[in-house]
Amino acid sequence: MNAPRIAGVDEAGRGPLAGPVVVSAVVLDPARPIAGLDDSKRLSARRRESLAEQIRASALGWSVIEVEADEIDRLNILQATLTGMRRAVEALSIRIDEVLIDGNRVPAGLALPARAIVGGDALQPAISAASILAKTVRDARLVELDSQFPGYGFAVHKGYPTPAHLQALRQLGPCAAHRRSFAPVRNCPIQADFWTRPVPWGRTADS
Repeated sequence: MNAPRIAGVDEAGRGPLAGPVVVSAVVLDPARPIAGLDDSKRLSARRRESLAEQIRASALGWSVIEVEADEIDRLNILQATLTGMRRAVEALSIRIDEVLIDGNRVPAGLALPARAIVGGDALQPAISAASILAKTVRDARLVELDSQFPGYGFAVHKGYPTPAHLQALRQLGPCAAHRRSFAPVRNCPIQADFWTRPVPWGRTADS
């Protein structure tokens, strides 16, 4: 009897003020185990990159979805993350028997059995693999954004609200990569005049 195919799902980038939230889904091959899988936050950048290459080469299936800042502002960060998780599972091109998701929520609309596991990125290899892919893709994307929008230090802090990032916001104002619904961006005294899209300020992170 064949072993069930388990898709692990995790995200990177819920907390930053800029850039996308990135979600990955990975189905590992039991016949090709990958040594050293762990929560991406516990691994060095070099180790993450090495493992990401192995995951792409040996997994039965994998996907990476980016949910951009404008959609985060429209949906709120929680709903944007759950939407990305659903899209990542749907993007897998192989049969799946169950979905394991890091955290305490399962996205609505999944057509498969799914379980949320708090701390799953350190407990379930498939979730660990997804966390590594999501993190490496997001870090690379923030390096690209650093070239597009110099002066904010995206390549260093990856969009997180570090003192240097907050200082750049105060000096430069937000750029198009920033999440306008996040308070430090929304309350920035300098606002760019190229922003014309409405933002639903009444939405909260838990709605």
